[in-house]
Amino acid sequence: QKTHLKSICLQYLLLNSHCFCLLKNGMGLIIFFLCAYVPKTEAGRCKWAEVLEDLRRIKTSKDIDVSLYTANTDEDVKCQELVMRCFFLETEVIIQECRIKNCSKIQDVWNIWKNGNDSFEKNKLASTKSEKCKECEEYEEKNFTEFVQNFEKVIQRNCK
Repeated sequence: QKTHLKSICLQYLLLNSHCFCLLKNGMGLIIFFLCAYVPKTEAGRCKWAEVLEDLRRIKTSKDIDVSLYTANTDEDVKCQELVMRCFFLETEVIIQECRIKNCSKIQDVWNIWKNGNDSFEKNKLASTKSEKCKECEEYEEKNFTEFVQNFEKVIQRNCK
Protein backbone atom coordinates (compact mmCIF):
# COMPACT_ATOMS: atom_id res chain seq x y z
CA GLN A 1 0.00 0.00 0.00
CA LYS A 2 2.82 2.41 0.88
CA THR A 3 4.71 1.51 -2.31
CA HIS A 4 1.59 2.21 -4.37
CA LEU A 5 1.22 5.58 -2.67
CA LYS A 6 4.85 6.49 -3.38
CA SER A 7 4.34 5.49 -7.02
CA ILE A 8 1.33 7.81 -7.31
CA CYS A 9 3.33 10.61 -5.71
CA LEU A 10 6.24 10.14 -8.09
CA GLN A 11 3.97 10.03 -11.15
CA TYR A 12 2.13 13.15 -10.06
CA LEU A 13 5.33 15.06 -9.35
CA LEU A 14 6.84 14.03 -12.70
CA LEU A 15 3.73 15.20 -14.56
CA ASN A 16 3.74 18.51 -12.71
CA SER A 17 7.39 19.44 -12.54
CA HIS A 18 6.77 22.88 -11.08
CA CYS A 19 6.14 22.81 -7.33
CA PHE A 20 3.66 25.67 -7.50
CA CYS A 21 1.50 23.76 -9.98
CA LEU A 22 1.12 21.11 -7.33
CA LEU A 23 -0.46 23.51 -4.90
CA LYS A 24 -2.82 25.24 -7.38
CA ASN A 25 -5.71 22.81 -7.19
CA GLY A 26 -7.44 20.76 -4.52
CA MET A 27 -6.25 17.41 -5.90
CA GLY A 28 -2.67 18.67 -5.83
CA LEU A 29 -3.02 19.57 -2.17
CA ILE A 30 -4.48 16.17 -1.33
CA ILE A 31 -1.69 14.31 -3.13
CA PHE A 32 0.91 16.58 -1.53
CA PHE A 33 -0.55 15.78 1.90
CA LEU A 34 -0.56 12.04 1.19
CA CYS A 35 3.04 12.11 -0.03
CA ALA A 36 4.29 14.13 2.89
CA TYR A 37 2.24 12.81 5.79
CA VAL A 38 0.80 9.31 5.31
CA PRO A 39 4.03 7.33 4.78
CA LYS A 40 5.47 8.76 8.00
CA THR A 41 2.40 7.82 10.03
CA GLU A 42 2.30 4.27 8.70
CA ALA A 43 5.99 3.76 9.41
CA GLY A 44 5.71 5.23 12.91
CA ARG A 45 2.93 2.93 14.10
CA CYS A 46 3.89 -0.22 15.93
CA LYS A 47 2.49 -3.39 14.37
CA TRP A 48 1.35 -4.49 17.84
CA ALA A 49 -0.50 -1.25 18.70
CA GLU A 50 -3.97 -2.82 18.32
CA VAL A 51 -2.96 -5.72 20.55
CA LEU A 52 -1.69 -3.30 23.18
CA GLU A 53 -5.01 -1.43 23.12
CA ASP A 54 -6.96 -4.68 23.56
CA LEU A 55 -4.66 -5.78 26.39
CA ARG A 56 -5.38 -2.54 28.20
CA ARG A 57 -9.12 -3.21 27.83
CA ILE A 58 -8.97 -6.74 29.25
CA LYS A 59 -6.45 -5.91 31.98
CA THR A 60 -9.10 -5.06 34.56
CA SER A 61 -11.45 -7.92 33.75
CA LYS A 62 -12.79 -9.54 36.91
CA ASP A 63 -14.34 -12.53 35.16
CA ILE A 64 -11.10 -13.99 33.76
CA ASP A 65 -9.50 -16.18 36.39
CA VAL A 66 -6.90 -18.45 34.87
CA SER A 67 -3.24 -19.35 35.35
CA LEU A 68 -1.11 -18.97 32.25
CA TYR A 69 2.45 -19.76 31.23
CA THR A 70 4.00 -16.32 31.41
CA ALA A 71 7.26 -15.55 29.65
CA ASN A 72 9.83 -13.40 31.37
CA THR A 73 10.10 -9.82 30.20
CA ASP A 74 13.90 -9.98 30.29
CA GLU A 75 14.40 -12.90 27.89
CA ASP A 76 17.35 -12.89 25.50
CA VAL A 77 16.85 -10.69 22.42
CA LYS A 78 17.16 -13.77 20.19
CA CYS A 79 14.08 -15.21 21.92
CA GLN A 80 11.75 -12.22 21.57
CA GLU A 81 9.73 -13.61 18.67
CA LEU A 82 9.26 -16.93 20.44
CA VAL A 83 8.26 -15.08 23.61
CA MET A 84 5.61 -13.18 21.63
CA ARG A 85 4.33 -16.44 20.16
CA CYS A 86 4.01 -17.88 23.66
CA PHE A 87 1.89 -14.96 24.80
CA PHE A 88 -0.38 -15.31 21.78
CA LEU A 89 -0.67 -19.06 22.29
CA GLU A 90 -1.77 -18.49 25.87
CA THR A 91 -4.52 -16.17 24.69
CA GLU A 92 -6.14 -19.31 23.29
CA VAL A 93 -6.43 -20.55 26.87
CA ILE A 94 -8.09 -17.25 27.83
CA ILE A 95 -10.54 -17.62 24.92
CA GLN A 96 -11.48 -21.12 26.12
CA GLU A 97 -11.93 -19.83 29.67
CA CYS A 98 -14.11 -16.99 28.39
CA ARG A 99 -16.28 -19.38 26.39
CA ILE A 100 -16.89 -21.48 29.48
CA LYS A 101 -17.57 -18.52 31.79
CA ASN A 102 -19.16 -16.21 29.20
CA CYS A 103 -16.63 -13.40 29.86
CA SER A 104 -17.55 -9.83 29.06
CA LYS A 105 -14.18 -9.23 27.34
CA ILE A 106 -14.18 -12.21 24.96
CA GLN A 107 -14.20 -10.02 21.84
CA ASP A 108 -11.11 -8.14 23.01
CA VAL A 109 -9.31 -11.41 23.77
CA TRP A 110 -10.35 -12.77 20.38
CA ASN A 111 -8.95 -9.61 18.72
CA ILE A 112 -5.60 -10.09 20.47
CA TRP A 113 -5.36 -13.67 19.27
CA LYS A 114 -6.44 -12.81 15.72
CA ASN A 115 -4.10 -9.83 15.33
CA GLY A 116 -1.19 -11.88 16.67
CA ASN A 117 -1.87 -14.81 14.36
CA ASP A 118 -2.33 -12.53 11.36
CA SER A 119 1.00 -10.89 12.03
CA PHE A 120 2.81 -14.20 12.50
CA GLU A 121 1.23 -15.62 9.32
CA LYS A 122 2.56 -12.70 7.30
CA ASN A 123 6.01 -13.02 8.84
CA LYS A 124 6.90 -16.67 9.22
CA LEU A 125 9.17 -17.42 12.16
CA ALA A 126 12.16 -15.25 11.31
CA SER A 127 14.35 -15.90 14.30
CA THR A 128 16.26 -19.08 14.73
CA LYS A 129 15.65 -20.71 18.04
CA SER A 130 18.56 -20.17 20.34
CA GLU A 131 19.60 -22.80 22.88
CA LYS A 132 18.71 -20.21 25.53
CA CYS A 133 15.07 -19.95 24.41
CA LYS A 134 12.46 -21.77 26.44
CA GLU A 135 9.35 -23.57 25.28
CA CYS A 136 6.12 -21.91 26.46
CA GLU A 137 5.44 -24.67 28.98
CA GLU A 138 8.82 -24.09 30.62
CA TYR A 139 7.75 -20.69 31.92
CA GLU A 140 6.17 -20.27 35.33
CA GLU A 141 2.39 -20.19 35.52
CA LYS A 142 1.12 -16.84 36.71
CA ASN A 143 -2.28 -15.31 37.29
CA PHE A 144 -4.11 -13.38 34.61
CA THR A 145 -3.08 -9.93 35.90
CA GLU A 146 0.64 -10.76 35.90
CA PHE A 147 0.31 -12.38 32.48
CA VAL A 148 -1.23 -9.22 30.98
CA GLN A 149 1.38 -6.98 32.64
CA ASN A 150 4.25 -9.04 31.22
CA PHE A 151 2.57 -9.23 27.81
CA GLU A 152 2.27 -5.42 27.75
CA LYS A 153 5.93 -4.96 28.69
CA VAL A 154 7.08 -7.32 25.95
CA ILE A 155 4.97 -5.55 23.33
CA GLN A 156 6.15 -2.12 24.49
CA ARG A 157 9.75 -3.29 24.14
CA ASN A 158 9.00 -4.54 20.62
CA CYS A 159 7.40 -1.20 19.71
CA LYS A 160 10.46 0.91 20.52
